[in-house]
Amino acid sequence: MADPFLIGDAMTGGYGAADILHSCTIAVEKGEIAVIVGPNGAGKSTAMKAVFGMLKLREGRVMLDGEDITKLTPQARVAKGMGFVPQTHNIFPSMTVEENLEMGAFIRRDDFQDTMTQIYDLFPILKDKRNQAAGELSGGQRQQVAVGRALMTRPKVLMLDEPTAGVSPIVMDELFDRIIEIARTGISILMVEQNARQALEIADKGYVLVQGANRFTDTGKALMADPEVRRSFLGG
Repeated sequence: MADPFLIGDAMTGGYGAADILHSCTIAVEKGEIAVIVGPNGAGKSTAMKAVFGMLKLREGRVMLDGEDITKLTPQARVAKGMGFVPQTHNIFPSMTVEENLEMGAFIRRDDFQDTMTQIYDLFPILKDKRNQAAGELSGGQRQQVAVGRALMTRPKVLMLDEPTAGVSPIVMDELFDRIIEIARTGISILMVEQNARQALEIADKGYVLVQGANRFTDTGKALMADPEVRRSFLGG
């Protein structure tokens, strides 16, 4: 069987001497949505940062489209087709919406206007506010700017760390709808989410982490239906 499009395989590592991840495996296929959920302190964001190269692994490897990228810097991984949207500090608040998007095209040497148009089609509110400072937008709109900026690099994989943190349920549903649209274009989505139930509803695959290790791995639907997962992680 072919390897997944992106896989962080048996990752062990942490910050300094203590390991946070313990033989943790996270994978996503092309055009699919994979969601990492689990209790606070489970190592969810750490697992994603490890896949993006922000954490040194003691063991394990990261493969993208059949290529071993374990030793590459995050910048080099962006050039290989990875887009990453951190949970905080993910926009330039004093720059306009359009300037933020242009910053996302920093690695491109071609005309990126078509990509900009696609992002405005995906997030129409950004087109209306393109000349406004990004820092003046609502939390949900700022997240759209951050996702749009990552899409400007034309990534093969888009990694989102808590994309719905601090937004209203209506805005969360809208963001999830846009994420589904992005995946339908063939971009793989890897996402860490606190809103586990809603995230698993849109997930092709779900990973439940506990203390930096895989506890459950299955389709989003199967995890939603699993009594133990529901009781322990989804509030019954």
